[in-house]
This record gives sequence, C-alpha cells and structure tokens, in this order.
Amino acid sequence: MTQKPSPKKNAMHILFADDERNLQELMKKNLEKIGHSVVVCPDGATAVAALQKEPFDCLIVDIDMPGMSGIEVIQHARELRPDVEAVVMTGNPSQETAIAALRHQAYEYLTKPCPLAHIAELLGQIAQRRSTRRQLAALQHRVRQAEGDSQLVGTAPSMDAMKKLISRVAPTESTVLIRGETGCGKELVARAVHQQSLRGEEPLVAVNCGALPENLIESELFGHCKGAFTGADVARVGLFEVADGGTIFLDEIGELPLAMQAKLLRVLETGDIRRLGDNQTVNVNVRVVCATHRDLDAMVSEGTFREDLMFRINTFEIMVPALRERPQDILPLAVHLLRRHRTDGSDDQVFTPAAIDELVAHRWPGNVRELANVVEHAAILCDAMPIDVTHLPRHFSSRQLRKEIRDTAPMSLREMELIAIDRAIERHEGNKKAAAEELGVSLKTLYNKLNAAEEKKQSA
Repeated sequence: MTQKPSPKKNAMHILFADDERNLQELMKKNLEKIGHSVVVCPDGATAVAALQKEPFDCLIVDIDMPGMSGIEVIQHARELRPDVEAVVMTGNPSQETAIAALRHQAYEYLTKPCPLAHIAELLGQIAQRRSTRRQLAALQHRVRQAEGDSQLVGTAPSMDAMKKLISRVAPTESTVLIRGETGCGKELVARAVHQQSLRGEEPLVAVNCGALPENLIESELFGHCKGAFTGADVARVGLFEVADGGTIFLDEIGELPLAMQAKLLRVLETGDIRRLGDNQTVNVNVRVVCATHRDLDAMVSEGTFREDLMFRINTFEIMVPALRERPQDILPLAVHLLRRHRTDGSDDQVFTPAAIDELVAHRWPGNVRELANVVEHAAILCDAMPIDVTHLPRHFSSRQLRKEIRDTAPMSLREMELIAIDRAIERHEGNKKAAAEELGVSLKTLYNKLNAAEEKKQSA
C-alpha cells in the first residue's frame, strides 16, 4: 500500500478565481508545486459555490470577472468562512477597488502581472499568520484549562456569606485582602472579584510573592531598563504595567521583604512605578487584590510586616472558609473537580457510598487543593465509574484500616500488620510488589512476614 506524502508545514487549501484560462492553469501548476492544494474557478458564482462546499485557508480573486466581481466574492466569503484570508488581483487597479478590498479586510491588493515568487512569499506570510493564530488559540485554551473557571462551588452558610461580600466589593475600586489557609481557594476568590468588577474584560495578573527570588522581586513587579543589573541584556516591562487597566493579584503578600513592602506602599498610594535603572516614573491604573495565609497582625507586632502597608491593603477583608468547616460542600466540590478529568457517569453516581463516607470524614488539612489532588488520583485509577475507596490515595486506605481496627476486638501489633498487608494485596489484586511499595517495605520483607504468618498458622 502506497503511503501518501505528509503535507508541508505551511501548506494551505487555496481557492483561485479568475476568468483567464492561461492564468488558471499557471497558478494551479505553480502553487501545487510549492505544496499548496488549489481549486480553480472561472467566475465569482462558481467560487461562492465552492466556498459553500468546503473550507479554504486562502482566497485569491480577480476583481473583474463576468457576473459577480471579486469584491462580491470576498463579501460572501466573509459570511461563509469568516477566517479565510483574501488576496485581490487586478489588471485595472484603482483607488475605489483598493478601498473596497481594504473595507472587506483583504490581506493584499496585487496588480497584474505579479511575479510568482512574490505570490509564493505572500502565501508563506499568510500561512505563518494562520499558524500563529492557531497557536494563540491553543495557548488561550490551555490557559483556560489551567485556570479553570471562577465558579465558587458550595452552599454552606459561610460560602454564601463570602459570595455576598464579593458581590458588594467587586464593583468598587477598593483594595481587597483575602485571608485563609493554604489551598482553600484564595486565587479563585480573587478571580471572582476581578470578573465581577468593572475591569472584568481587562487583564488579571497573578503574582506569587513567595515564589519570587528576593533579588528579582523589584524587577518582576516594576520592570527594568537594559543594563540595570548584571544579566539585564534587554529592557523588561514589569507585571504592574502588564496589569495596567486591570487587576493585579499579589498572593502570599506576607512573604515580601520589608524593603519591597515600602516600595509597594508607594505604588499603592501614588500609582507611580519606576523601572530599575530608570529615573522616570510611569503611572499605572491597577486595582490591587492581596492574599495571605499568614497572621499579618502578628507580623506587624513582630516588626516583619509594615503597619502602614497593612492598613493600605486591608481596606476590605474576605475570609475564605477552610474545607473542613463546610463538610456539606465536599461532595459537590469533588464532583465538580472530577469533571475536569472525567465526563462519564451521572453526577449522582460517580462515587460509591463508601468513597463518599471517606471523603466527608477526612479532615482536609490541604483544603480544596488536597481534594483536587485526591480526585485526580482517583480519576486516573478508576477504569469505570463509580469511584470507590480502592481508587483513593493511600492515606485514605490507612484511615479506613484504623477504623476497622477500632471496630474489632483487641489484637496484637502483628495481627494489625497482617491486616494491613492483606488489604494492600487485595487492593492491588494480588500484586505483592505493588503492595510492598504501598506499605513502604521491601518485597523480601513482605514475603518474610507472610511466610512467618503461614508457619505460625500451621503450627497452631
């Protein structure tokens, strides 16, 4: 079986419409020679009919054709295939037709005769432009997937109260301080504040202050000029400028060094930033939302956080409840998070009753972030819904084992150890190597314990 050659990277499907037969044959031959596929049409009506049947990447049309003009073909193309690129060719150029082509967003206006080399170069530019658009669309899709949506899942009274606070403060320009434990969803709250604000269509720039190296914090936030420090080979715009017109989210603001706290306070008070190495200031219009899991009041008393900055960022405070404080939200959240990975099974049948008991009983020290990890782990292990206890991570199984031990008569340490081994082997469907890895012992140790138990059983 002959294998078809793979298409070239920048190959496009092109519709060429012109009433000159010689030019039709010439264009088809030469464009196919450089890797494109070409459909030739002798007039505008035929071109529109072709556009209705199949998608094209690029449309090259003569203006003066019998019946329908090239401009009219482009107009129809915009309705049928809005993303198609259009190139106009004409032997009678005029200001009127050039303006009409521009009005209908033609990529280029060519005058006949046009060298084939120029047309080939032009098509290469169009192909690159389309590739860049696809890459941007893919990047935006990945960003949306990574960020997730801003839906705040939960009906607990504390969640309802928090949502009301968000709706009250979002339309204002007030600085917001979001408090809560690690992993409870502070960035999601910040995103909700931004999206419900008047700046919702502008950028939201999230900065983890604790993840920035101390010697680069100022450059990251405010930018730098070329040569401002060793390694500054090019000028760089800071994140405050990137967020101009929108919102900047300063996560873990309690991790900022005191020197940077003073500079941040000045920016919050004046709106002026100064790039490293620059004598001029730039004014930015940015709303600031901060978050921390630290006790800032205690840090103020200790002298590790500026009191004036504390007053400046704490105009309006939102406390995010820990997951253990709203157990009624655990299952809805788990189902919501699961839908990022699995779409099979109805929402009321994706977890077994035993798995639900385990999820609800867990204390969730890592909050929603821990729940997301647990759900992803279970989604990977589960071949078919519903998710059961055996699909949950190891620490859930250990907790279940402790529960079983509490519910039985007193037993020796060796007996408890054997129960743990039996459960691990059962979970891994007889795979002793996997069971040993889960239990944190070598395969040899596992066999020794099993053999000792068997010998004791036979001698009894």
